[in-house]
Amino acid sequence: MKKITFLAVAALAISFASCKKERVCECTVTSTNGSVTTTSTETITYTKIAKSDAKFACQKRSNTYTPSSGAANTSTRDCKLK
Repeated sequence: MKKITFLAVAALAISFASCKKERVCECTVTSTNGSVTTTSTETITYTKIAKSDAKFACQKRSNTYTPSSGAANTSTRDCKLK
C-alpha cells in the first residue's frame, strides 16, 4: 500500500513539473510616418508550449516593413519572450 501511495504522489509531482506551460511574448511596435514616430506594445500568450518552442514562435514575429515605393513610412516589430 505504501508503494502505491508513493508512486501516486510521484506521478502527481511529475505532472505539475511539466515543461509545457503558459508563455508570454511581448512585442514593441515602432511605426514611423515621415517625422512622426509612434510606439505600442502587443502581447501574445502561448499556452501549453515548451519554452524553446515559444521562444522560436515569438522571435519569428519580429520583422521590419518598409514600403517599396520609397516612402518614409516604416514599421518595426521587436518581440521577446517574457
